[in-house]
Amino acid sequence: MFKKVFGTGLFLFQAGIVWASEKAAATAVAQAQNIAPAHASYLIWTVVVAGISLAIAAGLCGIGQGIAVSRAVEGISRQPEATSQIQQALIIGLAFIESLVLYSLFIGIVLLFVNPFMKYFIQ
Repeated sequence: MFKKVFGTGLFLFQAGIVWASEKAAATAVAQAQNIAPAHASYLIWTVVVAGISLAIAAGLCGIGQGIAVSRAVEGISRQPEATSQIQQALIIGLAFIESLVLYSLFIGIVLLFVNPFMKYFIQ
């Protein structure tokens, strides 16, 4: 329980810092790249959303993997003769679960570095 409360509090604290300093950061990015502050705000929100989506995907996948492993160990303890079949299904299932985090990471990297929508904001 403490970890959940501490993690949520830490997330909200960091989010507060990001939102409080958004205007200053937007102005600094705008001056550095010669773009309008509203467009710099778009860049900042892209980073924030990519980070939050990766955190949510990783957290939920971690929970799913934990449940899958616990059920696999439970199944192996009930039927030790089916260990190889359970392990094979577990590894395939874990690979599919982990692919969500990798897709989220890939989309975040594309938005951060390539950002196909920037042509609409920087003229």
